[in-house]
Amino acid sequence: MSASFISTEKVWLDKCKYDDAERQYYETLSRGSAPNNPHNSPQSGAASNSGDSSELAARVANLEQENQSLHKVVKDLQSAISKLESRLSTLEKSASSQPPIKVAAPVQKVQVTPAAKEENGTAEDDDDDIDLFGSDEEEDAEAERIREERLRQYAEKKAKKPGVIAKSSILLDVKPWDDETDMAKLEECVRTVQMDGLLWGSSKLVPVGYGIKKLQIQCVVEDDKVGTDILEEEITKFEDYVQSVDIAAFNKI
Repeated sequence: MSASFISTEKVWLDKCKYDDAERQYYETLSRGSAPNNPHNSPQSGAASNSGDSSELAARVANLEQENQSLHKVVKDLQSAISKLESRLSTLEKSASSQPPIKVAAPVQKVQVTPAAKEENGTAEDDDDDIDLFGSDEEEDAEAERIREERLRQYAEKKAKKPGVIAKSSILLDVKPWDDETDMAKLEECVRTVQMDGLLWGSSKLVPVGYGIKKLQIQCVVEDDKVGTDILEEEITKFEDYVQSVDIAAFNKI
């Protein structure tokens, strides 16, 4: 009964055989001897051999290049060492050719006897009596005289130098009585005002309104000689033409 049941059911009774076969297959693959492995074909072997040879050639070329650079470095070091050796030999020759340095002998102490001290004292007194450089008082007096002379010359030069003259630029507005006033005659009258430190400049007519125009005239005055009050008073003396005088602008020069 049991045997018939086992024969009818699908039971894996020989599993150990399959396990051994699978293990042997993978061992064969690991050794590279599997029959269906594409890497074991002759073409794949040739390709791998060519790749290995090209890589090896590249490494050899790199090594040769490095070797050449190392040879160059070694040559440079050898030349530098030879230069240092030649320089050292030159220095040794120059040092040997120089004369030896003489060492000064130590100073010996001399003991002075009382008799020698007395003789030296009398000699020093005699030297004090002799004035080799003259008196300092005479030099001080001469220097003081020269300094006073230079101060006096500087004061005279400064007094002769003219000082800065303060000047001002004034713009005057001279207004007439009406529109019938002769503005040319008015300007002529204004310019007849002459005094020391006064200089008349340019002028122009500026409309005020209702046909009336005022005279704007420029002048430069010296502040110490001409005042604005005096200037206005002199211009307003022409009563037939001038109504008033105003200062439009005042600037220091």
